[in-house]
Amino acid sequence: MANRSPSNPTTARTETARVEYLKVENFRALKSIELKDLTPLTVLLGPNGSGKSTIFDVFNFLSECFQLGLRSAWDRRGRAKELRTRGQDGPITIELQYRERPNLPVIRYHLSIAEGKKGLEVSEEWLHWTRGRRGRPFRFLDFSRGKGKVISGEMPDEKAHRDETKLRSPDVIAVSTLGQFADHPRVAALREFITDWYVSYLSVDKMREQPEAGPQERLSKTGDNLANVIQHLKEMHPRRLEEIFSHLRQRVPRIDRILAESMQDGRLLLGIKDAPFEQPVLAKFASDGTLKMLAYLLMLHDPNPPHFIGVEEPENFLHPRLLQGLAEECRTAAERSQMLVTTHSPFFVNGLRPEEVRVVYRTTEGFTQTTRASDIRGIREFMDNGALLGDLWLEGHLGVGDPLVNAGAPVIRRGR
Repeated sequence: MANRSPSNPTTARTETARVEYLKVENFRALKSIELKDLTPLTVLLGPNGSGKSTIFDVFNFLSECFQLGLRSAWDRRGRAKELRTRGQDGPITIELQYRERPNLPVIRYHLSIAEGKKGLEVSEEWLHWTRGRRGRPFRFLDFSRGKGKVISGEMPDEKAHRDETKLRSPDVIAVSTLGQFADHPRVAALREFITDWYVSYLSVDKMREQPEAGPQERLSKTGDNLANVIQHLKEMHPRRLEEIFSHLRQRVPRIDRILAESMQDGRLLLGIKDAPFEQPVLAKFASDGTLKMLAYLLMLHDPNPPHFIGVEEPENFLHPRLLQGLAEECRTAAERSQMLVTTHSPFFVNGLRPEEVRVVYRTTEGFTQTTRASDIRGIREFMDNGALLGDLWLEGHLGVGDPLVNAGAPVIRRGR
């Protein structure tokens, strides 16, 4: 699989909001963790139990808070009893720093969640930015337990009027609520950004299901609407769909075409036609790897991609020789959508640059920490001499190469 540009550059998002920094406190094994200088493609690498999926779930949790509501996301994870870091009694805090576009100021968003005497509450939530090189951080949204102030306007500053507002209840996220009003464009931009995130947990079994007919623009988290997305592309973006089929043919031998046909009972039937046979194979009998690769191609070549894409363990069901190219294709897609990927595959890691990889490990106290592969002693020198990052990981140069050995923290370059 070669490194290819998006199929149709005219549909690519030229400027997209990006998360540059993430800080998390008291979220399961993440007692206190910071991810600085996040790249458009960020890959989490480490042994089982290191905390990769927990970091991944921070993004999923925040996405669900905005799409479904805080209480739904909270209850699904067992509330504070299961979410809060063991032995800690402080609030769960998520803080991220992002830019709407490259030429706009950095915005920092802080969200602290706790269970008070009256139940679930947003104990602290604020937005601030710094305008100009010598400007001071300025909060234009500041809420606690359902009460606070917000400044409206395109470029809120200290001279603007502060609106005091009371939300419906203490467990309501202010950005999610106030971001629905045109008076608060900066708040609305953050709400739109996070609500648009696509954090996937693709399931081959779900892809085999026969959904009700009807076009849908984007894959669901599980991929159970795979046929609906193909139907949408067939109707609205036929050239893009043909390009996706072309990519699939290069990776899966003898694939001719993917068919999504409506049945009399209103369901949508997904079929995969192999050359030279005339009759397609139903999706329920198709190869796991074929369905998974098709889902990834639909995701990475979306004509209207989300701002953020999360993918867990893309290596599952795929041939190892396809993975290095898939990593390179993820980097191309990251020009339009920021991407977060978790992996155990050295073949996938072989297609990555050291600054794109965060090595995840557990300290002797049991809490998760990360470091960039580019900051580990000797990695850049090895790669400058032709080594591949996945091979270096297997050889133990990242400090967590062998999951059967408690390797501890990687050795970081001095002065970094």
